[in-house]
Formats: sequence, structure tokens, C-alpha cells
Amino acid sequence: MSPPAREQLVGILAALRLDADATQIDQLLRYLELLQRWNAVYNLTAVREPAHMLTLHLADSLSLIPALDRRNPRRVLDVGSGGGLPGLVLAIMRPQWQLVLVDAVQKKCAFVQQVAATLQLRNVEVAHGRIEQLNLPGFDCITSRAVGELAELVRISEHVLLAGGAWAAMKGVVPEAELRALPPELAHDIEILDVPGLQAQRCVVWMHRAQAPAAARPGDS
Repeated sequence: MSPPAREQLVGILAALRLDADATQIDQLLRYLELLQRWNAVYNLTAVREPAHMLTLHLADSLSLIPALDRRNPRRVLDVGSGGGLPGLVLAIMRPQWQLVLVDAVQKKCAFVQQVAATLQLRNVEVAHGRIEQLNLPGFDCITSRAVGELAELVRISEHVLLAGGAWAAMKGVVPEAELRALPPELAHDIEILDVPGLQAQRCVVWMHRAQAPAAARPGDS
């Protein structure tokens, strides 16, 4: 990547108050190079221009990290990871997290596997298939940029969410209709994301199983 790209990335990280060492910055830029190269053959994303990839993909995925940091997950599942977004970005920036990236398209899984090997991301596992058909250990956070409606994300992945865990679904504008369609046993919170350089609304919808009210004790009124 060109010096301007590095400078822009450093600015994005500063705007998000994210610390990154030289190795992580190199890994992020190398990832974008690989995405651009493979995209020419495998059509991994509709975004073609490197500068647009930097904002629409990299900055967008980076904007999720401060929100995730507040919950400090240990195992994160990225459903419908596609070209590795946000999963590979999370893996680069948070090597202490274990990431499993799932996609139903083999060529996308092959790309993600190649990136993880090239960048020596030892905290990344790639799983090919539909999440509802995979037998995976539990996760305390499930994220997605690509799965359609919120209720569908919950339906296909709820079997691998640990007790006390949460979904973190990345969306554009707040999806009011999708929120109304959620099962009543799910609680949700909206967190607005500020993506540097992106003139569009982005948010993350946090969803978790609502806790049942505590049983009344004898003598309580």
C-alpha cells in the first residue's frame, strides 16, 4: 500500500483511539493488498478501489473494536465473514481473542485461510459451511456484517452462543422493523458507531437473552 494509505490508516486508528503497533499496521495494509488482488479474480467484494476499501471495509470493521472492548470477549464468531470482515480485522487488532470465521462460500474461506496464514494470525480458525449445520464450541460474542435480518442471525447461530453471551450485529441505520421482529425473550441495545471518513450512519445492535425475573421470596410483598 502507498504511503498515503498508511497515513490514512494511522489517522483512522487515532480517530477511534485504537493503539496499533507497526506490525499490526503492516498486517492491516497487507490484508487490504491481498483483498484487492484476490478480488480481481474471485469477486469477494463489490468495492474495487483501494481507497474505498480502506474506509468502507477497514475503518468500518475497526469502528466495532471499542464497542467489543467494553465487553472483553474471549471467543468471537464472525458469521458470514465473506472476505474476512470484520473477523480478520478483529484478529489483527486483538490477538488475545480467539476468532472463528464462518462462510458458506468455499472461495471466500480459501481467501481468509490464505490471509491468516500469510499474516501468521494464530488466533484465527476458518470454518466452511452454514453455521446452523456446524458443530462448534460456544462463543461469548457473535458478530456479523453480512447476515440479513437480525432474527435470522439469531435463529441460525443461537445454538453456539454461551450463556451470558451477546450478538453484535453491524448495521447501517437503526433497523426498526427488524428490531420489532425479534423474539420477545431477546433484549437489545443500539450503539451508534462513528466510522472515520464514512458519511453514512452505522450502528451495532447488541442482542442477548433477557434474564428471567428473580422468583419472589416467601414474605416479600
